Amino acid sequence: MELTYHVKDRPNKSRIFLFALQQLLSILAGTISLPLIVGNGLSQSAALFGASVGTLTYLLITKFKSPVFLSSSFTFLGSMMSAFAGAASAAIGYVGIIFGALMSGIVYVILSIVVHFTGTKWVEKVFPPVIIGPVVALIGLTLAPNAIKNITRGDVLVEGVSLANPHLCLGIGLAALIITIIFATHAKGFLKLIPFIFGIAGGYLIATIFTLIGNSTGIDALKVIDFTPFSNIKWLPDFAFMKLGDGFKELISSGTGGNYFLLIFTLYVPISFAVFAEHIADHKNLSSIIGTDLLKDPGLDHTLMGDGVGSMVGAVFGGSPNTTYGESISCVAFSRNASIITIVVTALLGIVISFIGPVMTFFSTIPTCVVGGLSIALYGYIAASGLKLLSHVDLNNVRNIFIISSIFVVGIGGLTVQIYFFQFSPVASALVVGLLVNVITHTKKDKEKEDIDNIPKKE
Repeated sequence: MELTYHVKDRPNKSRIFLFALQQLLSILAGTISLPLIVGNGLSQSAALFGASVGTLTYLLITKFKSPVFLSSSFTFLGSMMSAFAGAASAAIGYVGIIFGALMSGIVYVILSIVVHFTGTKWVEKVFPPVIIGPVVALIGLTLAPNAIKNITRGDVLVEGVSLANPHLCLGIGLAALIITIIFATHAKGFLKLIPFIFGIAGGYLIATIFTLIGNSTGIDALKVIDFTPFSNIKWLPDFAFMKLGDGFKELISSGTGGNYFLLIFTLYVPISFAVFAEHIADHKNLSSIIGTDLLKDPGLDHTLMGDGVGSMVGAVFGGSPNTTYGESISCVAFSRNASIITIVVTALLGIVISFIGPVMTFFSTIPTCVVGGLSIALYGYIAASGLKLLSHVDLNNVRNIFIISSIFVVGIGGLTVQIYFFQFSPVASALVVGLLVNVITHTKKDKEKEDIDNIPKKE
């Protein structure tokens, strides 16, 4: 892909702001929806603040060479919900989610140290393109049901059920997607580089018109946007660490601290090892877009360290571990803008906006169906990127077919493996199966071929 702006390039000031706004919009839905799903008082504005600070931390550790935004990781959604469910109170639950995020980040830091001293050759052998490609594709494909579910939903709810006509929501979501596609493919100059801004703006405008008609006529089926959040605007982020004091007091007085921390450890640490492969997959994907191997420069040790420390920093404020966002990577590709300054400005913009109640409230009212429409493009690009990584894999080789097919079927089939407290998501389960098939089918001939490929070539 031919980039308009490379990592070290600096667009002019007006363009930087619009690029940053587009990046922010691409990651916003996931960032602010995770606190709503987990509940227990988690703050949307705190999640955005934590993601933004975590991103700046990541950029600093990766020497400002990896243009991607970190945000709330849905991989840990089950862990967070279980941390609250296993706590005697919400205050104790906050101790659990922050402790768990810290443990998860420490795993990344340890892996970073291991890679620093052992190099990346073993990583490339354990996670070759025949495994990484399908795993990247799976990340997008397993998110696809969320896009389809969202595109038929409005945000005016009664007992959790959307009042809006699902066909109307579908039409609005598709309209947002079509507007995005038109600008991405047919617009000229700079307008071609910010298609998601036009897609969201167009979708929001259409949804607003139908909602206003619905409100004035009393037709519930036309009410797509829920404007009630504007009646209760929260100006300041409710940071997660602010609730640690009461949580520790309750935990100490209950005398159950040891068992609870053991539960948190088992909920978070195994998943951290599982998402290690997703980290590699994301950075392989981003590397193919920007034309620089990030596993070599700044190095996998730096990206792991940045991801781990950035995740810990973000969780202290927002409660959730962070991760490099596939939506952010997709936005870099669609906008053809890999400028690192854009990601920096996005993070600074996120910090500022998290303290501006009306703006956060406006963002939270972007219709679910509009987000679903744009997600078709974002998640689809992640899947396509995985297939692109398979372009140099020999698909006439039966061994490769077995590895790829095993990963796809297990992941798309939704296999979730539970072993005691350890739970593997479909993507993690697919990765484990792919690694096993890779080992089982590895022959002496494959080993000889690897040895030949590893012989230094004369210049």
